[in-house]
Amino acid sequence: MSATSYDVVIAGGGMVGVSLALCLQRQLPTTTRVLLVENFPLPERDVAFQDKYSPSFDARSTALSYSSCLIYRELGIWDQLQSHACAISTVHVSEQGRFGSTLMRAQDYAWPALGYVVENTWLGNVLVQALHDTDVETLSPARVTAVQAADRVALELADGQRIDAGLLVVADGANSSLRQLLGVEVEEADYRQHALIANIGHALPHRGCAYERFTPAGPLAMLPLPADDADSNAANHRCALVWSLPAEEAEALKACAEAEFLTRLQEQFGYRLGRLQRVGDRHSYPLSMVASLEQVRSGLVIMGNAAHSLHPVAGQGFNLALRDVARLGAVLQDALAAGRGIGDLAVLESYVQQQTGDQERTISFSDSLPGLFMHRDPALSLLRDVGLFALDLSPALKREFVRHTSGVAASKEYRDVQP
Repeated sequence: MSATSYDVVIAGGGMVGVSLALCLQRQLPTTTRVLLVENFPLPERDVAFQDKYSPSFDARSTALSYSSCLIYRELGIWDQLQSHACAISTVHVSEQGRFGSTLMRAQDYAWPALGYVVENTWLGNVLVQALHDTDVETLSPARVTAVQAADRVALELADGQRIDAGLLVVADGANSSLRQLLGVEVEEADYRQHALIANIGHALPHRGCAYERFTPAGPLAMLPLPADDADSNAANHRCALVWSLPAEEAEALKACAEAEFLTRLQEQFGYRLGRLQRVGDRHSYPLSMVASLEQVRSGLVIMGNAAHSLHPVAGQGFNLALRDVARLGAVLQDALAAGRGIGDLAVLESYVQQQTGDQERTISFSDSLPGLFMHRDPALSLLRDVGLFALDLSPALKREFVRHTSGVAASKEYRDVQP
């Protein structure tokens, strides 16, 4: 069987893989052939999906940083994404039982929002429907089962189909089978915690405030969500909970009665949203930091969770991956314009060099922050209080903190975006 040739093959059709496909379609010459391979069936084209969409109480969500919103704006899909997203106007950071806290407000920086929370169902559909409007080819369900790299990358799919490409992008998740197949080693740190995820109904409106609360057991985030249109009899106030806990405690809370769960969460979170009234489906997953020790080889790039899977504190993981996507697109665009090969090792190493600073800062921040706040040493607790208090009192310090957590400080295209 003869092989079909492509310039770029993206293995993984999740949010990172599809975002990269849209980015390459926009930035690379129209003659560039891009193929996306996904193990699960991608949604079919539905021109009316926006009219039919209604927020669901139990939908899982993603917090998009301000830089991610700018990237999606450049890709031409932000207006559609924003129509069912909840703006984060304020971020409140506190530690349970301590006096230190800080408040960051979008209005202080003349930004429309510090970020947005969007349900994954909506985000995924917008991305895939936009993909249908491009020349990117897709194979789904399909799975890459063999890879050989020489002058070009030779791929074999589970159905026996053969493909060759100038560049293979591996974006198939934290437990990447392709990364393992290629023999790429990872650095891994087990946090010995699980993330407990659920949507919470509460009495008071959230007013666009995202809460990051540090407890002795682990960080607890409450992210503002759009109103639940499907539940017209409810107050419609809801937030997405991401609660990091010891594994046994997380599993017990996932299985306990609703009243017991809400009581325990109320004790940890407090009454900033009034009484917590409802919890949706509860899910949990183990937390670890996974970082690939190689991100590029000749004709190969590893991206998304396959390259770096982070602790969910401060919601940095997907936003870092999206900045990687934008940087890779720009590097490949420049390389092709200069007549260089799309899979040349020097080109791909340039991408890594440009992203290393952002990646190292973001991974270090996400890795160290939970442990810093879980340490019960009285002197360290006092230093945390002073640090949060100082952050709240120093506009310059807070401005730099906002720039880094929003991603604009890491992307040279957005460094002039002033908070």
